[in-house]
Parts: sequence; C-alpha cells; structure tokens
Amino acid sequence: MILRRPVSMALAALLASTSGRPVGRGKQPAGAGQHYYLLYSLDTTLDGPPLADTNDDMSPVYQVTSVSGPDPSKPGTVGDPDQVEWMADKAREALLGRDPTTGLWLHPLVIPGVSVMGRALDIEAGATSDPTDGIISYVQRFRLDLTPA
Repeated sequence: MILRRPVSMALAALLASTSGRPVGRGKQPAGAGQHYYLLYSLDTTLDGPPLADTNDDMSPVYQVTSVSGPDPSKPGTVGDPDQVEWMADKAREALLGRDPTTGLWLHPLVIPGVSVMGRALDIEAGATSDPTDGIISYVQRFRLDLTPA
C-alpha cells in the first residue's frame, strides 16, 4: 500500500526546491512573505492488483495554488498577476518538465518505496482573482500515477 503522507511531503519538497518559494500544505507557510504556494491533497484512485494483493497502484491528485499577496511592509500594495503566472509556470516545469534528449523528468520525485509512473496536468483553472484584489491566486491540479517499488 502506498501511504499518502510521504507522497505529499515529497511533492512539497520538490516544488519548494525547484521554485525557490515556500510551500504550505493546506495553509500559508510560516514567514512566507508575499509569494508562496499552497499544496492541497485532493482525490485519490486505486487500481490494479487482484483482491488478495495489497499493492494497489495509486493516482493522487494535488492542487497547487500559486499566491501573490500585498507586501506587508508597504500598505496599499496588492498581489501581482505576473508573479502568480511565473509561479504557475515554475510549478508546471517542476512537475512536468522533461529532458528533451532522454525524455526523463527534469526533477525526480523521490518517494521511498514508490515508483512514479506518470505525472500529468489534471486541470488548470488559471487565475482566480481580479487583478485589483489584494491577493492574486492561480490554481493548477496535477495527477501522479504511482506504483509500489
């Protein structure tokens, strides 16, 4: 059986290391500043083995919300739509980017005891806020296809 928590932790670590931005799992990360990601664990499907085998394949879906908010040191500032689009691009590159020569993922997703068979953009809702809002966000959902190693 694939445990969800190690998958979530590995995904958050990958996103943070490749983007250079803090990642909060379901809440704003401490000391995040203006620009950060929110990672939400959503749907999961299990598939594969016969009833007697407990090694199901798993396809979890995660929502990555890129957030740009006002500068806390400058009253009256607002989030930046260009910043959240840049962050969404970085998230897409981190999770879906491939080496054109080898076809391998640019950024390995290392999960103990698990092989990553696939990664895909499930849906990209895009920007969810009006540019005049104080906080601008951009929503993407990614599906991972996992099997026990």
